[in-house]
Amino acid sequence: MTSFHHDDPERAVKVHVTQGESHVTADPNVVMTTVLGSCIAACIRDPQSGVGGMNHFLLPDSGDGRRDGDAVRYGAYAMEVLINDLLKRGARRERLEAKIFGGAKLFDGLSDVGASNAAFAERFLRDEGIPIVSSSTGGVSARRVEFWPASGRVRQRLVAVDNAPQDVRRPTPPPMPAVASGDVDLF
Repeated sequence: MTSFHHDDPERAVKVHVTQGESHVTADPNVVMTTVLGSCIAACIRDPQSGVGGMNHFLLPDSGDGRRDGDAVRYGAYAMEVLINDLLKRGARRERLEAKIFGGAKLFDGLSDVGASNAAFAERFLRDEGIPIVSSSTGGVSARRVEFWPASGRVRQRLVAVDNAPQDVRRPTPPPMPAVASGDVDLF
């Protein structure tokens, strides 16, 4: 593969990381991308070795400690997989640094899963001794994130939700005709 400047977005090799996935590379030509709502993406790298990666998780944990096929959706598993893969590729734990994104609250009236996800990621990284050097979490907008692991550069674009209905009202049904006492109409 021909080498080129790793921050050139027009020539980068794009790797899209979807929900429940993680990807690790030391290739300076790779840019990792994802789209987030209430989910979180952790971008973790070792700046000295140039090894970095991204994960994308849906919820903090399963709540019951299970490790079944759905485990990839949960932050506890996704963070462990990403960190272990970084270490296998030559990163050193004491040099790791993180950037986290996502955790939006996209729907009123529902629990704030995004805030729970962001709090989990912050707590997990703090407990692991991995500094968060940058973050953009919360708010009410989805995000497109591009991460160049070799340089640590991240580009975030907020996704407008202007078309989302603010208030959904059900049409009022027409009034029922009066029924004489004792009469029943069956349909």
